Amino acid sequence: MIPFLPLLIELILFGIIVALVFAVDGEVSRFLNQRRRLGPGAGRVSTALPPLTKRVADTPFFRWVRTSTSIRDGEEFQTLTLNLARAGIDHPAGPVWFVVSRFLLAVLLPLIFLLVQRAMGQTASGFGLVLWTLLSCAAGLMLPGIYIKRRVAARQAELEREFPDALDLMVVCIEAGLGLDAAFVRIGQAMGRSHPAIAAELTRLSEELAAGKGRSEAMRAMAMRAGVSSIRSFVALIIQSEMLGASVALTFRTYAAEMRQARYLAAERRAMRIPVLMTLPLVTCILPVIVAALLLPVIIDVVRHLMPALSGVHGVG
Repeated sequence: MIPFLPLLIELILFGIIVALVFAVDGEVSRFLNQRRRLGPGAGRVSTALPPLTKRVADTPFFRWVRTSTSIRDGEEFQTLTLNLARAGIDHPAGPVWFVVSRFLLAVLLPLIFLLVQRAMGQTASGFGLVLWTLLSCAAGLMLPGIYIKRRVAARQAELEREFPDALDLMVVCIEAGLGLDAAFVRIGQAMGRSHPAIAAELTRLSEELAAGKGRSEAMRAMAMRAGVSSIRSFVALIIQSEMLGASVALTFRTYAAEMRQARYLAAERRAMRIPVLMTLPLVTCILPVIVAALLLPVIIDVVRHLMPALSGVHGVG
């Protein structure tokens, strides 16, 4: 028994350390959740620094960029902010970072082109140098906008795919007795990993409602951020149901059935496109092989019987 005593002591110490780690982790998680519920100003004195996002957005450089570039126009700034929000970028300094990234790429890409040309020993000159420099500068100006557009399209497609599942779960929550605001909170927590896009939107919606924003205004803002037709229709349906005093549970159940039918029709439409999409590879890749396989025996027979006959005719001649 004595040789196993050090191992037993190590196991006991390991168990104590693991228990302490779990206890500390639980206390830290409880403290962070409490701070999140109480808000960003809980437990702070009045001399504390503002949030990091506010500090970053209020720097003199960022103020100069905002007042000296194209986003100084209020309408342009709002449009860019909306596009970034639809792409999932809701940082207060997002529009300024967008403008700065365009400027940096417009300067860096021509420099990289010139450095690569010099390193390869093939330095362009004359019209070619000016042309490629201007093209690289134009590419630097266009790349951030192209990236944002692709990200917006990808996020909207993700929201279109995830929203029917969230709506089904919302129907379950409403029929189980939860209120609409509580259902938003529950769905945002439950679908954070499986459906992150719609969960993020519902979580932000619940936070705005908890901050005192009106439900209609908050839901219209969510529909504007999402830019998805199904979510806009859902928001309009909820607002009209509340104005008319209709049953929210019945409204959700009917709209969920319509969403399932629409998703089924969309899947059928994609399936019906498959034969059309398969036509081109069939014609270009498989059909020539089939024709060659069918005609090859005939060609071999023709060559086998015709060549001796032609050689005999030439011999007689």
